[in-house]
Amino acid sequence: MTASGLESVELVQVRLPLVEPWVTGAGTMTERDALLVRVELGGVEGWGECVAEVAPTYSSEYVEGAWDVLRRFLVPALLAAAPSRGAEVAGALAAFKGHRMAKAGLEAAVLDAELRAAGVSLAEHLRACSSVGGPPRDRVPAGVAVGISGSVPKLLEEVSRRVEEGYRRVKLKVQPGWDTVPVGAVRERFGDLALQVDANGAYASLGPSAASAVAELDRFGLLLVEQPLADDDLVGHATLARQITTPVCLDEAIVSLETASAALALGACSVVNIKPGRVGGYLEAVRIHDLCAVAGVPAWCGGMLETGVGRAANLALATLANFALPGDLSASDRFWAADVVRDPVRLEPDGTIRVPEGPGSGVEVVDLGPCTLRRCRLG
Repeated sequence: MTASGLESVELVQVRLPLVEPWVTGAGTMTERDALLVRVELGGVEGWGECVAEVAPTYSSEYVEGAWDVLRRFLVPALLAAAPSRGAEVAGALAAFKGHRMAKAGLEAAVLDAELRAAGVSLAEHLRACSSVGGPPRDRVPAGVAVGISGSVPKLLEEVSRRVEEGYRRVKLKVQPGWDTVPVGAVRERFGDLALQVDANGAYASLGPSAASAVAELDRFGLLLVEQPLADDDLVGHATLARQITTPVCLDEAIVSLETASAALALGACSVVNIKPGRVGGYLEAVRIHDLCAVAGVPAWCGGMLETGVGRAANLALATLANFALPGDLSASDRFWAADVVRDPVRLEPDGTIRVPEGPGSGVEVVDLGPCTLRRCRLG
């Protein structure tokens, strides 16, 4: 069965309280406003998630801006093009610059509907889109991110809890003044734990103090240091990568296949964090994954505190062969007391997460009434 062209798009903003505050260098979050996208193609429903945050701190995109650009520009253009396949979405929206997270939400929803109509899982489809071989996987290794606690004992308590839960890798958020001491404490307590750090660009530019601070992390045997400098400083990252032994991973800096190619050519990183929303969609994420594979550069699937809608799609992406490191694919109860999907993501005893089965993303969205802030239907 093949779905007919796009018939309608509905934007749904929901608010979900976090089970505990999430603290990074950009600030503290106690609840998450998530922007979901629901489409209909030939009577088949599909869901996607725009992962923009409330404030433009991680990137220039934010929920209110994404809602506006979707309602005024992207959705009308997409309805006029009436695509029946996710692969047609990027071309239909090419006239509009930027807004990758908003575009990714639309692409994911159309892909979901297309694949549900065809009876094909998203994981199967993304593997077919990739030029890199590898056997199908029904589960992927799970990593977990730990925010800035401000207290070493509190940090150790949380890391201990995550290790006991079975996560295979722990990522610590760091920033100037909260780096060597907490990282050293975790390494001393947990020995050979698979450990990495993420600065979210907090060291800004490569001055002597930043270079020295990041170089101090070399002694802790980390898997990688993620995005230490500003997101537009590829040259600075390339210089830093030559000065330290810890592998440099880029996150915010990678927004497209072109920027990924430039980063690899400059030697700005030796690991890449691929976030579908940040790069404009799952199909672009596959292309970046393949580029990294050809270059011999390992990748992993990052996260943006997605609901079960976005997390299920990320799990499908993470089944690709060159996602060689555990991603930020923690269980739903890591962030939400109640998710928006019927069967929330759960951590298996062996530290893996099962990829949802069934066509499309494989998850079913529940009644969103209690957490819905607003809805807008077009078409």
